[in-house]
Amino acid sequence: MPEGGRKRIHFSKLYSFSCFKSSFKEGHSQIGGKGYSRVVYCNDPDNVEAIQLSYDGNYVSTTKYTAFNFIPKSLFEQFRRVANIYFLIVACVSFSPLAPYTALSIAAPLMAVIGATMAKEAVEDWRRRRQDIEANNRKVQVYGKNYAFGETRWKKLRVGDVIKVYKDEYFPSDLLLLSSSYGDGVCYVETMNLDGETNLKLKHALDATTRLNDEESLQKFRAMVKCEDPNENLYSFIGTLNYEGVEHPLSLQEILLRDSKLRNTEYIYGVVIFTGHDTKVMQNSVDPPSKRSKIERKMDKIIYILFSTLILISFVGSLFFGVETKRDIRSDGSYRRWYLHPDESTIYYDSRRPGLASILHFLTALMLYGYLIPISLYVSIELVKVLQCIFINQDQEMYFEESDRPAHARTSNLNEELGQVDTILSDKTGTLTCNSMEFVKCSVGGTQYGRGITEVEKALARRAKGGESEGDAYSSDILSKSSKAVESQKPIKGFNFKDERIMNGLWIHEPHPDIIEKFFRVLAICHTAIPDVDKKSREILYEAESPDEAAFVIAAKELGFEFFARTQTSISLHELNHENGKRVNRVYQLLHILEFSSSRKRMSVIVRNEENKILLLCKGADSVMFERLSEYGRKFEAETNNHIKKYSEAGLRTLVITYRELGEEEYNQWNKEFSKAKTSLAEDRDTLVDAAADKMERDLILLGATAVEDRLQKGVPKCIENLAKAGIKLWVLTGDKMETAVNIGYACSLLRQDMTQIVITLDSSEILSLEKQGNKEALIKASHDSIEKQINEGILQIKSAKESSLSESSSFGLIIDGRSLEYSLNNALEKPFFKLASNCASVICCRSSPKQKARVTKLVKLETGKTTLSIGDGANDVGMLQEADIGVGISGAEGMQAVMASDYAIGQFRFLERLLLVHGHWCYRRISMMICYFFYKNIAFGFTLFWFEAYASFSGQAAYNDWYMSCYNVFFTSLPVIALGVFDQDVSAKLCQKYPFLYLEGVENTLFSWPRIIGWMLNGVISSLLIFFLTTNSVSNQAFTKDGQVVDFEILGVIMYTCAIWVVNCQMALSINYFTWIQHFFLWGSIAFWYIFLIVYGYISPTISTTAYRVFMEACAPSALYWLVTLFVVVCVLLPYFCYRAFQSRFLPMYHDIIQRKQVEGAEFEIGDEIPKKVQGKLIHLRERLKEREA
Repeated sequence: MPEGGRKRIHFSKLYSFSCFKSSFKEGHSQIGGKGYSRVVYCNDPDNVEAIQLSYDGNYVSTTKYTAFNFIPKSLFEQFRRVANIYFLIVACVSFSPLAPYTALSIAAPLMAVIGATMAKEAVEDWRRRRQDIEANNRKVQVYGKNYAFGETRWKKLRVGDVIKVYKDEYFPSDLLLLSSSYGDGVCYVETMNLDGETNLKLKHALDATTRLNDEESLQKFRAMVKCEDPNENLYSFIGTLNYEGVEHPLSLQEILLRDSKLRNTEYIYGVVIFTGHDTKVMQNSVDPPSKRSKIERKMDKIIYILFSTLILISFVGSLFFGVETKRDIRSDGSYRRWYLHPDESTIYYDSRRPGLASILHFLTALMLYGYLIPISLYVSIELVKVLQCIFINQDQEMYFEESDRPAHARTSNLNEELGQVDTILSDKTGTLTCNSMEFVKCSVGGTQYGRGITEVEKALARRAKGGESEGDAYSSDILSKSSKAVESQKPIKGFNFKDERIMNGLWIHEPHPDIIEKFFRVLAICHTAIPDVDKKSREILYEAESPDEAAFVIAAKELGFEFFARTQTSISLHELNHENGKRVNRVYQLLHILEFSSSRKRMSVIVRNEENKILLLCKGADSVMFERLSEYGRKFEAETNNHIKKYSEAGLRTLVITYRELGEEEYNQWNKEFSKAKTSLAEDRDTLVDAAADKMERDLILLGATAVEDRLQKGVPKCIENLAKAGIKLWVLTGDKMETAVNIGYACSLLRQDMTQIVITLDSSEILSLEKQGNKEALIKASHDSIEKQINEGILQIKSAKESSLSESSSFGLIIDGRSLEYSLNNALEKPFFKLASNCASVICCRSSPKQKARVTKLVKLETGKTTLSIGDGANDVGMLQEADIGVGISGAEGMQAVMASDYAIGQFRFLERLLLVHGHWCYRRISMMICYFFYKNIAFGFTLFWFEAYASFSGQAAYNDWYMSCYNVFFTSLPVIALGVFDQDVSAKLCQKYPFLYLEGVENTLFSWPRIIGWMLNGVISSLLIFFLTTNSVSNQAFTKDGQVVDFEILGVIMYTCAIWVVNCQMALSINYFTWIQHFFLWGSIAFWYIFLIVYGYISPTISTTAYRVFMEACAPSALYWLVTLFVVVCVLLPYFCYRAFQSRFLPMYHDIIQRKQVEGAEFEIGDEIPKKVQGKLIHLRERLKEREA
């Protein structure tokens, strides 16, 4: 619509509720007091008094660090980990004579690990900073000293500036609306980024400022705003505007909030009230709760166990050292170990003071055995999790093409938690459904139209088990008839109506064409939508306050009543005349709009047609509309009521369509009464206006009812079914009424026909009677008692079913409404309620508020003690997402609030199946294996030091060269375990989804249970024992080189270290299920790098390389014994684990063992589908051998 046309529209004269003028209320008396002290000098930010107020600028920062605090703050974050503190202390003490190795050999790895982690933090914070830079440097028009608007950046805005914002632009700060492109200062605002709501909000400037609509009128504009201080309340504002000596009250009606968008309005002028972090959206942006996975918390406990082990073996070593040192002086004064020269020793080995020497040895041992604690564990896990997130983000199977949204892991801390989810708590609208309304069916004149079958109807047909009701027969019959008629039609957003009887103008041949004409005329006129012509396609698009309203206007257009223009006083339609079948243009004079509200549950418009008749057109909920029908307007009431019931059962949203013809005198009298109520300054003005509107909306004539569908998202039933097979419970928390929620439950396979429904509600006659009496205390007590009784009956019902073995708990479904839920969440009833709910396979909570959603999530999380996942798409789901262990946001139609508060974001609910069953399972398995292996390899290595110490009388002498030990965790064993954490797969993605029960490994925590952790630790201790004793016994008392020399300390260290490197890396090879070239490269490359390092390091000056000087090239490499001992020790150490795995996978298999075996023994085409062709032949051969062995 052209700008000039829009300027002429004065919506405030039409809207009856949205455009109320702000009035002084009780809160305005607080202005100037505590919490209401803000003063804004409008259009005068350089005023001396304004400058003295020193309000913050409009610069916004969401980063965790700054250039000044990054180093100290990041270091503080790193040293909150107990392992890092230990290594820092060891690094400091290593500069003293107590250290068994050089200071640099321990400080360098610590610096590398801390540096890598800080670099990761810096990169993540820089990404946040880039987003801040983009937001802060957006452009906006600001009124300057030259009395003209000039372009400036958001960050340079000041409190008091006057700015101009254009259509589809975001507001850069919280503004006071002065005027708009509409003559009376009305504008439309989309608040999707604030509250998740897609419907447009109507804002209205004060009458005193609406004339400030150009640069000239703003020259002399000076005013003062006094208002509330910055706060987080999005739904209230209290202030006053002092302009031209008059004080005007301000409310939220005149305030435009930052990050909301201007819609359906060419431009607005506004004054900056709050800037930067003072704006309401920034006041609401709290840091999300810090979430740590259960595996990470358990890992801390393992670290404490290793610390305890470290202290224990250090104490044992120092105790034996003290005893041995004391025994060095015999009773006659001679020395037992004279070759150690006890008479010339220092304080660290003083036979005369063995207690002190023992204490100092204890400190040395704490440093020496420190390799039990894996220094690179944390940084390795963080690196692996980041790489896992990249795989999640780039998974094309989770890319939603329609909205161009890939999956997005917004945190890397919880990857493994995705594989342990026990309960999912889901929103319904926009999460299970599409949240895009489509006109599907309608009932007009007692006849139902619309051939389509909804997902809920399909589920209802399945429930009938072959039995066919009248409605089912009708649906199946008309589906076949209409399929050909509509198959070739281009899909239209918001319109999924299929019925050849009234489409393409054929409705004029129906029995009641006049009623059909009036019905669709109401849909085309009774709304607040604005038409907008696409400049390229010339197609008319509609910008409506809600998806439902847009669907109605589009349906009217498709069926012959096209709304194409709106002015302040008129609505224009292209209509199809039922009498002659011709298309005509008709203009309706718009007299009043009585908007829809949650309390009224209806909307009306009053228009005058070209025949000079005054018509009231009304649509609303059946609960309020049928009682307003006139006696002669109920002709089709029974049929319509029956159709509405069927539509509700089919999961459709319904509205009743009515009209009424008004007399001229009747209208004029009502208009005076209504105008008087509307301009009243009394406190009960709202009540007076409501009463006047209610008086007119009576004696209506029924035309029919509409049915719109919020369709189930694609793949939801299958996804829920597979999640259930994976042992995951699903609770649906929705604001919808019970009937709709139950039918959606059947449609998405959450409820099944064989389930026994346990319904908890407060709709009993006793409760309803008390509500009418108004006795609140009696009502509360009766409600509490009723809920308690229903919960106990449900528990007994399940218990008796179990005892009689007639049913399992999985065949029960619990359904509870919002009022009942409020009582169930009280302290006295929450445990019985949870007991009942946890014994049901499915739980549906209807009419739930956002607060109730969060409370239910908290209850489930605390009571189960297991991993909970919440999934939602709107701002009302934020509390639930943040309360759960994992929050998953759907990038849907309800804005980005849920996504911004989530840990993971996906485009559709069905992607949750792949996120959990594939990525969750893989991440859980990888992280569990990785951590267990980390502790195994460090125990296997660290205990060789202890056994050597025992062999050397606990002298404090390290078995290996300093740099051997420093490089062990960083270079020789870390890369293979990182590759395991990133690439390993026990089964393919396809098999993960084909066999959902595999996910139970995570739910039952099979791979990271205490028995398994302790088993890996014992495996490490046994490996260290075998490495040390097999090595020492293999090379002692015999020649090692050609010239007959025996093994010395330096050579023994190299042999033991070589065996340790081979053992831990080959142990990794035995644990890997899925080899890639990267894993081969890292695995065998790490072993090869040990030999390269030994050669290169051995050729450095002996002052640096010390015991490693040419030891490999001159002593070890030429000796056949070195290679034979390495081979012998590696085979002997790995043999016990190999035998255990062979026995376990055969006789005590885990879930993945079963699937792997099934894959090997399965049909050839299944093998071919799952694995590369190169491996197929080997597997087929192996399968045949297994069959022969079984035969």
